[in-house]
Amino acid sequence: MKREEAKKRIDKLKKLINRHRYLYHVLDKQEVSDEAFDSLKHELYKLEEQFPELITVDSPTQRVAGKALKGFEKIGHKTPMLSIEDVFSREELQSWQNYLRKITEQELEYFLEPKIDGFAISLIYEKGLLSKAATRGDSRVGEDVTQNIKTIRSIPLKLEIIFLKNKIKKNNENKIKNLIKNKIIEIRGEVYMGKKDFEKLNKKLKEKKEKIFANPRNLAAGSIRQLDPKLAASRPLKFFAYDLISDLGQETHYQSHQILLSLGFKTDSGKTTKNIDGIMKYWQDIEKRRDEFPFQIDGVVVNINSISSFKKLGVVGKSPRAVRAFKFSPKEATTIIKDIKLQVGRTGAVTPVAVLKPVKIGGVIVSRATLHNNEEIKRLDIRINDTVSIIRAGDVIPAVTRVFKELRTGKEKKFKMPLICPSCSMKLVKPEKEVVWRCQNENCFARKRKYFYHFISKGTFDITGLGPKIIDRLIEEKLVSDPADLFSLKEEDIAPLERFAEKSSYNLISAIQSKKSITLERFIYTLGIRSVGERTANDLAQYFGSVEKLKQVSMEKLESIKDIGPVVAKSIYEFFKNKTNLEFIEKLKKIGIKIKLKKIKNKKLKLKKIIFVLTGALELMTREEVKEKIRTLGGEISEAVSSRTDYLVVGKEPGSKLKKAKAIGTKTLTEKEFLKMIK
Repeated sequence: MKREEAKKRIDKLKKLINRHRYLYHVLDKQEVSDEAFDSLKHELYKLEEQFPELITVDSPTQRVAGKALKGFEKIGHKTPMLSIEDVFSREELQSWQNYLRKITEQELEYFLEPKIDGFAISLIYEKGLLSKAATRGDSRVGEDVTQNIKTIRSIPLKLEIIFLKNKIKKNNENKIKNLIKNKIIEIRGEVYMGKKDFEKLNKKLKEKKEKIFANPRNLAAGSIRQLDPKLAASRPLKFFAYDLISDLGQETHYQSHQILLSLGFKTDSGKTTKNIDGIMKYWQDIEKRRDEFPFQIDGVVVNINSISSFKKLGVVGKSPRAVRAFKFSPKEATTIIKDIKLQVGRTGAVTPVAVLKPVKIGGVIVSRATLHNNEEIKRLDIRINDTVSIIRAGDVIPAVTRVFKELRTGKEKKFKMPLICPSCSMKLVKPEKEVVWRCQNENCFARKRKYFYHFISKGTFDITGLGPKIIDRLIEEKLVSDPADLFSLKEEDIAPLERFAEKSSYNLISAIQSKKSITLERFIYTLGIRSVGERTANDLAQYFGSVEKLKQVSMEKLESIKDIGPVVAKSIYEFFKNKTNLEFIEKLKKIGIKIKLKKIKNKKLKLKKIIFVLTGALELMTREEVKEKIRTLGGEISEAVSSRTDYLVVGKEPGSKLKKAKAIGTKTLTEKEFLKMIK
């Protein structure tokens, strides 16, 4: 091929490759296969190898630089890269708006967009070509990370208008093209890593026994600040543009975003509004859909839409007056431990609980957090009056994750684990090789109350309308001494109680009496045997087939069952050798409790060895019915999404489990899809 022909072919290849780069990395579309795309790039590479004088800086082959750098040079920002002040409530937004109106004395329009949690970068284009890329640094001087930034395929090496209908008026297109060729253009945005890519990369690092990253932002920042561009190139980094600093004729932030889209950048079209109600509605919508975004977002950016007004409002400290980051309710926050109290569980486990200065986390006011056990308190060196970090993710009970020892004043008090039960004053014991202290008094009021709660819960007898408050009242009035007494209650027993009318008494007694039939696996779980959860209860039910056989079982037999170790086996064995427990089981039978066995037939094990997790509210079946169906067909139920999970069944208003499933690539099923699977 002659040089002139090669030049024409190279120009066409570059244009075609850049078009498909834009489709794939910006619009998330794919018109050609990966193999075809790689083949085009290979042809370009071979032609440039043959005619090296035709290589240009904007060629797709120049994205990955070869040699590692000795250090980063400094780059000054002509326009400082300022930080944004945070707000967390409608009241703070209103206060900000009132403040702006005093200064401007005019009605304001706002431009709203999701706030991506990434690593801020400034891109400089000269004569349309990417010449420099810099970090924020101290807002005025950053580091030159051009080599690494060139490896990110969602960043165009050359600015070209990809004309999109209704984005840029046709008569402005030529004007923008001329400005790009003759001006230095600065574009700002965030380098980030998608949630799925982050999970995959961390998994690989873990397998190699290398250090894993805490979050995608840290990984993105760490990748860009590596001296070897090959490392940045090996990681699936992306770029999201949020501001056009140079004047290309735009008068508003909205127009800036339309131009950025037309130049081939991934960005958000955003939304405009003229009032606080509009901001709140947008913020609530984005927060609700937060888990659906492929990248992490932590709030909404609220800009004054008019660029001239934005500039006139100026800067206070290191933050512009005309912009705020309206943050989502945090899943982690700091507060003070006011006291540490003990909580007694149904199996006698005594858990230290932190009484907190109330703090809002994830939209919920949190005033208590588990401290797990005394060993954990010692490990973190937790003291009363300490300032601590509290985390609450999804359905997880709030827990202390860190102590800020630097903030101690000397008034903090060390916690000493009491040796007696706070409920019954019996001596606490800590079994060998365990970290949990226990109350062994089976008549302990706190234990009894927690066991009542367990007995009526969804995974056990599931008695609708009978909650903890009613249970507490029945115990206080001495109407019940153990859960079996619930089935002997009469309307006349509870009708005289305050807040119980004739109809509510009838409804409650009817609800209790309707639950006299229970499956064997639920019954075993209902017994509250220490270390026996729903899955183990199901295994025992299928293995033994009756409570009578369980009563006679030996330790050796229990230990021979798959997934039942020595500790669980001992717990089961001791439970069925306890006279009080056996008397309670007989009492339940005498009052008419019918125990049914759902025998699994091998021919129908459609879900054998398939692990399911449930999230959200189900409409066609109850959660317990779905669990039962899965177990009957040989499947397994897990409470947490992990790499072992095969399917996540998603109902209405799913929680954080859906976010985790999407991040690690777990398959999801709607309720209808699940029912179709088992049909």
